[in-house]
Amino acid sequence: MAEKKTNYLRGAALLAATVAITKVIGAIYKIPLYNLLGDEGTAHFQVTYTIYNLLLTLSTAGIPVALSRLIAAALATNRPLQVKRYFSVGLSAFVVIGGVCMAIMLLLPQQLADLMGDPDVAMGVRALAPAVLFACAISVYRGYAQGHANMMPTAISQIMEVSCKLVFGIAIAWLLSAAGHDKATISAGAIIGVTIGLALAVPILMFYKVRMDRKKSAPTGAPDVPMSRRATLAQIMKIGIPIMLGSSIMNIITLIDTKLVLLRLESGAGLLHDAAITLYGVYSKGLTMFALPSAFIVPVTVSVVPAISAALARRQGAEAREVMESSLKLTNLLAMPAAVGLSVLSAPVFQLLFPDSDPHGPSLLAVLAIASFFVCSQLITNAILQASGHERLALLSLPIGGVIKIAVNWFLVGTPTWNIMGAPVGTLACYVCITALNVLFILWKVPEPPNFLKISLRPAVCTACMGAAAWGVYGLAARFAGNLLHGRFGQLLILVGVIVLAVLIYAVLAILLRAVTREDMKLVPKGEKIAKILKIK
Repeated sequence: MAEKKTNYLRGAALLAATVAITKVIGAIYKIPLYNLLGDEGTAHFQVTYTIYNLLLTLSTAGIPVALSRLIAAALATNRPLQVKRYFSVGLSAFVVIGGVCMAIMLLLPQQLADLMGDPDVAMGVRALAPAVLFACAISVYRGYAQGHANMMPTAISQIMEVSCKLVFGIAIAWLLSAAGHDKATISAGAIIGVTIGLALAVPILMFYKVRMDRKKSAPTGAPDVPMSRRATLAQIMKIGIPIMLGSSIMNIITLIDTKLVLLRLESGAGLLHDAAITLYGVYSKGLTMFALPSAFIVPVTVSVVPAISAALARRQGAEAREVMESSLKLTNLLAMPAAVGLSVLSAPVFQLLFPDSDPHGPSLLAVLAIASFFVCSQLITNAILQASGHERLALLSLPIGGVIKIAVNWFLVGTPTWNIMGAPVGTLACYVCITALNVLFILWKVPEPPNFLKISLRPAVCTACMGAAAWGVYGLAARFAGNLLHGRFGQLLILVGVIVLAVLIYAVLAILLRAVTREDMKLVPKGEKIAKILKIK
């Protein structure tokens, strides 16, 4: 039992680290790519990806979880033939589903593009079509490996995907740009990197499956009679479909929101189509930085779910509350300074990363940065609800937040004085609502809920001091050293210096005010070693 628990925790830590790595690589990929594409090309890229993400979620979300659960149970009861049946039925069924989604994207790319209000993305939709088919096959192989408690194939294939996206996507986009093609064509070329990455991940996962199968021992005990293929498929779908529906909520909302923003910029704010596309591209650039802080919260959510579930199973409510408070405190300690720092330094950050972009960029990023804190908060509160057995309440808050996002965007984006600035305000309102509802649900349903005010106060004080210092020091440095340090390199030196100083101020305050303890650090991979080095008590 202890060995299984250790394997699980190692696997969870590996997947958590992989998610963080892939998100960072993804940001590295998008920053130079968006500079190459410009505001217009960035909009085409983002719209194409929104269509792809919805079809991808509908066809693949829930497969790895469903198969991993069923295969793990079959292995535990010594039913290797049923494991084989799960894999073969799952692969056949979801390759068919992926083929249907691929056909939709290949045969109806212009209709999908027109539906989204950006007719120029049809080529990109067609370029991404095979990616859905590859992703369906990959999901089945990942579920098979995870059912065997082997997280390595998933981790390696994810890193392979994002690395190929980075290398091939930027290379193809650069070649098309050098050849003088238009922005829509360059955007479609950049997207091919996604398809290449997924295609190369398939043989890697096939190799791992063959290797795992060779290590299997001969079956023992009672005869293993597998269920019929129809019953097996029904069992997979019973688990997978609810997960798919839950995962699709935000993707559907994002799809509607993308269409709505473009529509309201033209019909409400009175902008021409090209101007609307350009502004949406600027907003998409801000979304790249907005998504980064949440990558570092995923490891905390992965660790907290089994810890809370185990404590509650033992009926140790006080221990569960301690884990909840530690996870929330760590989220505040990581997400608060990231959000405030990115917001107060939004102008130099955006101008450094995207120097040729529209002037709206820094203002959009300033609002999105604050929203990133609430994204992190909703992730950890969702994890607490799921670990406490209230996952349905976590799903309830998502569509409510999505409706608020759509409503705010409808009114603000369609107002000429707001136009694109309404989009980040809608995003902020959405995640504030989701977080607030999750907090209310926790206070209502969890027997011994965490003290939200107590665990937020000290990180908030540290963050406020850090934010004020970053804002003041950057202003002084830009004023007095700006004449000495010209160009982007000079901007980079000033910005890095200010960030390093802000991080030091924040770390010193966090330790002095005891905003973080050694117990809190246990939820972070290698956290106890870090606490020892920093002399955290």
